[in-house]
Amino acid sequence: MTQLPAARPTAGSSGSDHPKALYGGTGTRRITVRDLGAAKERGEKWPMLTAYDAMTASVFDEAGIPVLLVGDSMGNVHLGYDSTVPVTLDHMAMLSAAVVRGTRRALIVADLTFGSYQEGPVQALRSATRLIKEAGVGAVKLEGGERSLAQTETLVEAGVPVMAHLGLTPQSFNTLGYRVQGRGDEAADRLIRDAKAAQNAGAFALVLELVPAEVAAEITRSLQIPVIGIGAGPDTDAQVLVWTDMAGMTEGKVPRFTKQYANLRQTLGDAARAFAGDVVGAAFPAEEHTFH
Repeated sequence: MTQLPAARPTAGSSGSDHPKALYGGTGTRRITVRDLGAAKERGEKWPMLTAYDAMTASVFDEAGIPVLLVGDSMGNVHLGYDSTVPVTLDHMAMLSAAVVRGTRRALIVADLTFGSYQEGPVQALRSATRLIKEAGVGAVKLEGGERSLAQTETLVEAGVPVMAHLGLTPQSFNTLGYRVQGRGDEAADRLIRDAKAAQNAGAFALVLELVPAEVAAEITRSLQIPVIGIGAGPDTDAQVLVWTDMAGMTEGKVPRFTKQYANLRQTLGDAARAFAGDVVGAAFPAEEHTFH
């Protein structure tokens, strides 16, 4: 198992070099998209994790994680689907609301699900409005660069903060397959154009997934908005992981770009087996667990 790193200061501690730092700062209010922009100006790197329920979200919030993504990855790791495509806006609204209720400081970003924005700007605004009003999220994320510009512009004009997503876009898995995006001059140039187009359309941040490190570094340097990497090398402004990959809950092989910081799958399995053994052996409940 990967050795855990030394403990770092959590949000609200005095260990941060900057009182407004996203991770380790002294602020207690909800983080906003403006705070992310300020962190980019300071050159601060910051972490982001996915979350799909109130309890897990509260743990990450207490740990000081400044941004939590209610990703459509819930389809794979939470709902038992083979891909993100079956995830509905109903799923997203319900679980996003749970994550919001479980947190106090983190900025909560929710994915616009497949089929909830592809028809055009009107559909995108309707879907995003629902997530903001019903679930209380602070921002939404959508996939695509130039093909989603009209949606991004409409949302931003309506006051909805938008996080863009380029590179490997899981909702396009059937078309793209699971492979690195942006390799080769032509593909890299297209990715860079898409990134700049997303920024010009008003996106406050950009996720780059499964992109060559050199391309991601160039995009990060060329944009004024924060760039969040997942399988995009070390030079982006922030890093995001699916929490079940990060914590060792995922069964089987995990992506190369994932680092496991715990082995919760084994820990939970051991706890379940210990409980079962106590029940079978009549050791639980004991007297201290019993009422008279």
